[in-house]
Amino acid sequence: MIHFDPTKYKNIDKSTKILIDEKHLFSLLILDNYQSEKQHYRFETERNYIQLFFNLKNTSKVAFNMEHCAVELQKNESSMVYFKDDKMNILFEMGEESQMIVMLVPVQYFHSLFSDENNYLLNYNNFVVGKPIIETKTTTPSQQVVLHQIISKQDNSPLGNLFLKAKVFELFSLYFSNVEDNNNENCPFMANEDTLSQLKKVKDIIIENMADPPSLEELSKTVGLNIKKLKQGFKEVYGAPVFTFLLNYKLEFAKKLLTENQLNVNEIGNKVGYSNSSHFIAAFKRKFGITPKQFTKQNNA
Repeated sequence: MIHFDPTKYKNIDKSTKILIDEKHLFSLLILDNYQSEKQHYRFETERNYIQLFFNLKNTSKVAFNMEHCAVELQKNESSMVYFKDDKMNILFEMGEESQMIVMLVPVQYFHSLFSDENNYLLNYNNFVVGKPIIETKTTTPSQQVVLHQIISKQDNSPLGNLFLKAKVFELFSLYFSNVEDNNNENCPFMANEDTLSQLKKVKDIIIENMADPPSLEELSKTVGLNIKKLKQGFKEVYGAPVFTFLLNYKLEFAKKLLTENQLNVNEIGNKVGYSNSSHFIAAFKRKFGITPKQFTKQNNA
């Protein structure tokens, strides 16, 4: 019996980026909703997973087989979920302009991480196999740093893939850390969390003004952070220099707009800051290996 409306929930393949898909180890997905209204997606699992959800922006819900069996996640909240089911429909209600990172870890691999011989993250004996678990908590500052690095580093190169895997294990370790004052820890490279807040403001400003972003000097004055700290800190937190990050964001956003089929290539180029469509097409091809027109045809095939 189906306990949700299948016409309401779209296939997740159209809404997500699968950054890592190594089913014997783990899968890493990013869900983005750039729209100003809720979007509904579903993902059907084919094996028994430990599921980790990290909500980065605004409010979203995750449900399991039945819509009423849902976890609501606010900005910078995470949840670990476990049901002893090989097959399950994970139902996502993505809030407007929301973003979420999902990790799916096969139970067998999870066991190997927390066995008595290799118990370096937590006492696995406290994890009752077979008992459903839904645990929600606030994402710590250190976890937020790693999450933003994962979001920023998506270049599909072998080294980029290695970087992502390393960040997944780092995030995994931070999530299951038994350090009691974990919620109060500071970013490992900064004097205080005020700096992290200033860098987040820089990111928000350049995204909001992606078509005509302010200069580094203007950003420095706006957020009250000197240029050297701004440049070094931004690269450390988001995995790339300010305007490299913005370029990647603009092209990913353009890709999303192309999938929606509501604007033509010239309009999308203008929207993300390219007055010359040929420059936009060239930049898109450098990043994704195909032109916007080719991508649209491929997506609609």
